[in-house]
Amino acid sequence: MSRWPLTPRGTGAVALAIGCFVAAHAFRIIELIFIGVLLLSAVAASLIALALARRTETVARAFHPDVASAGSEVDVRLRVKTRSPIPAAQGRWHDAVPDGVSGDAFGVFPATGSSMRSGGEAVELGYTVTAERRGVRLIGPLSVVASDPFGFARRRHTIGRPLPLTITPQIIDLGPLVEQPGEAGGSMHTATDQLGQGSDNLIPRVYVPGDSMRRIHWRASAHRDQLMVRQEEQETTPEATVILDTARARWDDDASRSPGADPDFETAVSLCVSAAARLVQEGYVVTVRSGDGMPLADPIAGGDAVAVEQLAIDLATVTAHGDAAPNALVALFAGVSAGPVVVITGALGDADAAVLAPLAHHSALPLLIALAPEHRSLERLTGAGWRAVALSGEDDSGAVWSVLVDRGAHRVEA
Repeated sequence: MSRWPLTPRGTGAVALAIGCFVAAHAFRIIELIFIGVLLLSAVAASLIALALARRTETVARAFHPDVASAGSEVDVRLRVKTRSPIPAAQGRWHDAVPDGVSGDAFGVFPATGSSMRSGGEAVELGYTVTAERRGVRLIGPLSVVASDPFGFARRRHTIGRPLPLTITPQIIDLGPLVEQPGEAGGSMHTATDQLGQGSDNLIPRVYVPGDSMRRIHWRASAHRDQLMVRQEEQETTPEATVILDTARARWDDDASRSPGADPDFETAVSLCVSAAARLVQEGYVVTVRSGDGMPLADPIAGGDAVAVEQLAIDLATVTAHGDAAPNALVALFAGVSAGPVVVITGALGDADAAVLAPLAHHSALPLLIALAPEHRSLERLTGAGWRAVALSGEDDSGAVWSVLVDRGAHRVEA
């Protein structure tokens, strides 16, 4: 896609014309001068034709899928419509691909005919790219190098504007919370379960047709000689919280510059969405917050897979920002008894661990994953009741999660 205005054929014609002039002078052959002038005239006419006969071009670009996850492939389809007073020979095209996206976005642009009266001629182009890093990446504009009908001259056209491609964090299939109560691994908890009361403290009532047999209070039934059920039919959807610590102090400087720049922060964002997806699948109402307690997205109802996809889109552009403020989490959960709480952080110091340690008593399942913890910070947290683990870039996030939530894993060592 050289900026030299002549094609190899045109360059050869000019070189041959110069050779004719030299040979005409050396061998005194006048006819060679006419041949040289004819070749130069043809090249000059081609350049003038391209300069004067401007053609109109528009491009429509589409992505399949419209939103891609990091590491997936995306098909890019282009429909180029041209209108030109003169035909154009075969050329080349190239679509601009930004950093964070890789692929061969170039090819042969077919020859087109004169199409001023017909209203335009459409050309279909396409290629496949790999969405490597999270963020909003601009694909385009399209550049086309067209030549005249004789193939002597060429001209570069830049068509259309870039189109943004949203690349979301990768969602990993995490294992279930096998230790949680409920028929689907914690999908529904009764109001009394959330208060920590036992079934023996409930006031039973007489069984009526339609009551679930699972609600029968056998001890009360034997005592009263009739079927009794527990008064816990009014169920509430349990809640869970996922904390993505976005404080700049936790991550490398690249994490605050642009999405996808810091590998550790990318792992954290991916884990955040993946953990939320797992909790939603198990029926929890999930709230995703930053380390300072501020919500990063709207709460997601249990089983709402579409909202999980929207969460991934919301986190497509998140970067490290703000200051480290673990005290905000302490204030957020003060005086409440929460469901599962998942904290994903980077550089976790001993002082931070000391602040977070008491929160374990406010959660039914306190989980913490740190990508760069200090030596004794995880030991302090596990001693306080957290399930805490260190995660490095070489580790399998899914396997680490499975160990973290395993039924017998009351203490996970770093």
